[in-house]
Amino acid sequence: MTRAFDDPDVVRVDGSVDSAGDIETIATELILADLQTLEKTLPRLEKEVKIKRGDPALVAAAQQAQAILEAGTTLYQGAAAAGLDLADVASFQLLTAKPFIYVFNTDDAGLADTERQQALRDLVAPAHAIFLDAKFESELVELEPDEAAEMLAETGQEEAGLDQLARVGFETLGLQTYLTAGPKESRAWTIHKGWTAPQAAGVIHTDFERGFIKAEVISFDDLVEAGSVAAARAAGKARVEGKDYVMADGDVVEFRFNV
Repeated sequence: MTRAFDDPDVVRVDGSVDSAGDIETIATELILADLQTLEKTLPRLEKEVKIKRGDPALVAAAQQAQAILEAGTTLYQGAAAAGLDLADVASFQLLTAKPFIYVFNTDDAGLADTERQQALRDLVAPAHAIFLDAKFESELVELEPDEAAEMLAETGQEEAGLDQLARVGFETLGLQTYLTAGPKESRAWTIHKGWTAPQAAGVIHTDFERGFIKAEVISFDDLVEAGSVAAARAAGKARVEGKDYVMADGDVVEFRFNV
């Protein structure tokens, strides 16, 4: 997170507010760490190739990553333009190859300054940029949901900054949720996008994946409209899906399985 507003109680060494400078400093530190990793790794990989025990493609990917970093660009920002598939360097655990989210702590004026926000978005692209007022967010979490919604509306915001951060974080990491609902409790389970119903069932218990038979699925919107699982079933909104079904975000699911 970087500060993107003037605060008399928070003073930098030079007394300025420089989000771009903060971003550059952080990126430089991460780039240097990745270069150090590659400088240690590349000689070993090249030696393994020479004795026919290594993969030349892995060496080429590492060298390409090194060139991007030496140009002063993070791999997350520069890989696509350079034609590097980040999956090819995943085994190196390079810091700048991981997804980035930039969070800018601002004030009321900053939240209303769309031109400034766009400039910062352009600066960090393709990473996501989130703009929030940390002081306002700390007050918001202390309120009841209806009071928080009213306070958001008064400031012209449609979504709390922390809620936006959670949503964008899930999207950046390729995650989604599905729900299970019963008489005693309802729960949200986190899975990767593209997972099938058996894989999703395995998050609850590995036996559920192995013994998967089918899943009864209701979309979240249909459940809310119906008011209950029983009412959704009665309205014909529940459907049975098999092993190849790819889970949709917000599915309400009941699994059937052998144990």
